[in-house]
Amino acid sequence: MGNCASPQYATNCAFTFTLHSQSTVKIVHTDGSLQEFKQPIKANLVLSQNPNCFLCNSESMYVNSHLPHVADDDELQLGQIYFLVPLSKSHALLSLQELCSFAIKASSALAHQTPDIHPQKYGRFSMEMVRDIENSDWV
Repeated sequence: MGNCASPQYATNCAFTFTLHSQSTVKIVHTDGSLQEFKQPIKANLVLSQNPNCFLCNSESMYVNSHLPHVADDDELQLGQIYFLVPLSKSHALLSLQELCSFAIKASSALAHQTPDIHPQKYGRFSMEMVRDIENSDWV
């Protein structure tokens, strides 16, 4: 992860957020709090409680790209981490600093989750840099 902070990699950098647990749907709110569901849930149910936000799947976040919105009728999947993001950021490009901020927010939220689903019991949160082998660039 240290190499990705270098400016030479900042333009073609992406991270894969992985939670080594299939137990719940995890939603990280703008204030860093964590909301969990033990069964898949439709995105519109979460969004109806957060009207000035959109949902983004942690696995589809790329530096210098727009944050893709989870569709209202999409079902949020167990084992996935989603972020609630203010609508004001829906057209902005994601910077490396913002991506790292999302990772820190998720890691902190997971560290404070309820004891029955603590990361030490079910696994850990990791963030990996992905490399595009075909283009030999970091993506």
